Amino acid sequence: MAATNGPPPFQSMCETTRVQPLLHLENISKRYGSVRVLDGIDIAVADNEFLTILGPSGSGKTTILRIIGGFESIDGGRLMFDGRDLAAVPINRRPFNTVFQDYALFHHMSVAENIGYGLKVRGRPKAEIATRVADVLETVGLGAFGARYPAQLSGGQRQRVALARAIICEPRMILLDEPLSALDVDLRAQMQRFLKSLQRRLGIAFVFITHDQEEAIALSDRIVVVNHGRIEQEGAPEQLYRRPRTPFIAAFLGENNLLSGVLAAVDGQLGQVDTAAGRLVATADGPLPALGQAVQVAVRPEHITLSPASAATRDALTAEVADIRFLGANILIELTHPALPDTVLKVRRLADGSAADFRTGQKLNLSWAVHDAALLVPGG
Repeated sequence: MAATNGPPPFQSMCETTRVQPLLHLENISKRYGSVRVLDGIDIAVADNEFLTILGPSGSGKTTILRIIGGFESIDGGRLMFDGRDLAAVPINRRPFNTVFQDYALFHHMSVAENIGYGLKVRGRPKAEIATRVADVLETVGLGAFGARYPAQLSGGQRQRVALARAIICEPRMILLDEPLSALDVDLRAQMQRFLKSLQRRLGIAFVFITHDQEEAIALSDRIVVVNHGRIEQEGAPEQLYRRPRTPFIAAFLGENNLLSGVLAAVDGQLGQVDTAAGRLVATADGPLPALGQAVQVAVRPEHITLSPASAATRDALTAEVADIRFLGANILIELTHPALPDTVLKVRRLADGSAADFRTGQKLNLSWAVHDAALLVPGG
């Protein structure tokens, strides 16, 4: 479905982080009674990296964070930090701090007292605490808020206090458990920009937990997608978005058109797939399955080109427009194909007037570049 030339292959950041990782979860397993919640989790985190562990509710991502933080034990594997096994190291001796979803601020303490509490319990002198608190307040943009109490702050300001409390003891890593989930859309976007900027300024590793795909893509150097207690795929955000390996990743990270078929032929990393609508060509990211195996082709709605069905377009699917919807910045065009009765093909266009000539009932050719079609292996 078009030219085979395209961008060079992606290089996963894990190729570099696995050389000398700061943190390494090695084949971690965890059970709650008879239920296995983590199965062979292997994650390496580089120093200064913003790593996001992404997954739906119940996937095991929060359990991973709790194991790193020392709030949960492990049933198998090793948790290594800078070459040291942390299995027997208590929470208060681990070289990182956690920012929780509910912020966990002391409401009877001022902002300055909340931030300085960790230094106080370590017995640091009052003058040192005051100086460090003032510095950290400036770092998080709350220099004038030290005397206020949590109830006098907005949600975003309380989140910054929680971050300040986490960084004042100079941890080697910060763990963040869905810290932005309680914020409204605009404030959440502001805090995303602040978080990434803060991580770069501090120059330390962040391990961030979220179920929000857009948030993960916007913040991360690398994403580890967890599903049913196992790693589904990991890599840089662009790699996961453009080269999903399984139907779960294709559906979970953004929107995709999924076309089922069997692998009919292979040429390098290109697979020819026989579908009910004809033979399609897609690019694999990883080992190709055996010929005859059931696979899927994933194509994102924004990567599809539309042209009149009367035009001579090689290797195009001809489908009929079923619906056209205005979505603000975008137009969503839904099409159906007679050989795909259970499939609605989706195409997105900018709402710039270019889709004004399309109408329901119209037959159009759908085509795309071969590097924009991902070959997926169910359960792979």
